Amino acid sequence: MRAWLRSFRTMADNGRRKRTTYDQYERYARVEVYPHIGQLRFTELTTGRLDVFLTGLYERKGFATAKAVRSVLSGTCRMLARRDLLPSNPVRDVGRLEQGRKKAPRALSAEEALRFLALLDGSEYARRNELPDIMRFLLATGARIGEGLALKWEDVDLDGHVVQIDWTVSRIRGVGLVREAVKTETSERTLRLPDWAVVMLSKRRGGAGPDDLVFPNTLGRLRDVGNTGKMLRKVRGDDFAWVKSHTARRTVATLLDGKGLTARAIADQLGHARPSMTQDVYMGRRIVGEAKSPLDGMFAQPEGADDDGDAA
Repeated sequence: MRAWLRSFRTMADNGRRKRTTYDQYERYARVEVYPHIGQLRFTELTTGRLDVFLTGLYERKGFATAKAVRSVLSGTCRMLARRDLLPSNPVRDVGRLEQGRKKAPRALSAEEALRFLALLDGSEYARRNELPDIMRFLLATGARIGEGLALKWEDVDLDGHVVQIDWTVSRIRGVGLVREAVKTETSERTLRLPDWAVVMLSKRRGGAGPDDLVFPNTLGRLRDVGNTGKMLRKVRGDDFAWVKSHTARRTVATLLDGKGLTARAIADQLGHARPSMTQDVYMGRRIVGEAKSPLDGMFAQPEGADDDGDAA
């Protein structure tokens, strides 16, 4: 397993895999695999034994942990099979892991989004930590929170009303916060900005240079995604206790669907996987939308709301 992890780490260092995925796999191997089945001989790595192990892990830790550990075990056993140390990959025939019924994703209605933004605007804590602007950007674009926090001014064209999404913020074990390329080519996209988002960003820009972050922390450095989420949870109140930063993506998708945009256009906006090979090959995917953003007219900051009490 250590040999497989080293090969995965090499691919991550070469940009062929995400370093955060390596960190996740290494932690699962260290915490879940080595202490329980790490001493097994190759001949003891049978489908039945691994099935019992993964089933027990699923019952104790849940679907996500069991699925990730299965990936680690499968990659390791494939490597052993390629080296003729196993006749085949025993994980291949392990019983299927069922996630169970997921809760339906919940989005903000346009009216709820306005009330939530008003809540943030009215909170000194939220303003000090720039949560109103961050949330407005997410509602303007449908970007992931990490993509928004990785944004630099060189990625923003205020005159052209577009923003380029190429980067995200990740925390790497032993390194800290890094700005790294988004996971797939599908996630790389150029988005139209609503007029109200351009106004908000223009007020933020001030004398910032192209290499400065749009939403830095108080030291001008990368913000932590997890800490930003904690700040949002602190001020969201009882009425919006279910709202997370990711709710903005669901909200954008729902509003665009209500405006009659195609699944292709919505997938492009969010940087999701291709709806179909035909659409991907034969439809242009340069700037999403027409000359104006379909989100124009929504969630504009009230006049004068940005003057006093904003964050340092």
